[in-house]
Amino acid sequence: MKKKVIIVGLGLMGGSMAMAIHKYTDNEVYGYNRTRSVAERALADGTLDGIADDNTIAEADIMIISLYPQATVDFLLEKMPKMKKGAIIVDLVGVKKYLDEKLTEPAKKAGVHFIGGHPMAGKEFSGYAFADADLFKGASMILVPNDSSPLWAVDEMDGLFNTLGFSQVVRCSAEQHDAMIAFTSQLAHVVSSAYIKSPEALRHNGYSAGSYKDLTRVAKLNENMWTELFLKNKEPLVKEIDEIILHLTEYRDAIANNEEERLCTLLREGRERKESIG
Repeated sequence: MKKKVIIVGLGLMGGSMAMAIHKYTDNEVYGYNRTRSVAERALADGTLDGIADDNTIAEADIMIISLYPQATVDFLLEKMPKMKKGAIIVDLVGVKKYLDEKLTEPAKKAGVHFIGGHPMAGKEFSGYAFADADLFKGASMILVPNDSSPLWAVDEMDGLFNTLGFSQVVRCSAEQHDAMIAFTSQLAHVVSSAYIKSPEALRHNGYSAGSYKDLTRVAKLNENMWTELFLKNKEPLVKEIDEIILHLTEYRDAIANNEEERLCTLLREGRERKESIG
């Protein structure tokens, strides 16, 4: 059955969601964006069937919201009581426990079904100009149910995201999500940002190849968004930073003390770990 879907936030993720839903489903797609000109552009290029307002939001079957963490909480606390009973909301924020704590009970009170979501896809660039209907092809989508999200609603979103090209949909708790994302995503951004601050980075031209490019790619980040994400997931992230400091110190000491055998062992352990996990 055709659904009315509202996309809130038409940046890279939200814009790509709108394009994918428009391309791969027969649902009606409406968009809401703080800068209205972006929504008007999406309407003009055929991504949207209309620009959302409070009336449209009140009629929505599904809302997918792609804003910063606090903006997501603020928007949903205002809009959830105005939505129809049984509507499904999925956020695309990169932290889950914080949103779970802030939104689960208000969602239950409003009679809507809130599900945490996190698409494991992206680009180095942000904004609607870089949105792509096929951004999610082959990617993983994480869904984080809570007390406001019944199984049928999670199953429905699972099916929708598979239709959009995701290769798998993973379900987990908010705590598991945040612990894993601290390691697989947030730590990589911290390390990349710290690595590029070496004075030698200013003189790298002509000396760098693939390893440099791989390690520095995500240093080109949105500092406002990542600051908020880091601070709202500080306990798991600090744990991972402490862990990598521990291991870096092992390498540093082995090199400083000319411990050839120890250094070779550390490098072998790293290689074997990578080979075992892919």
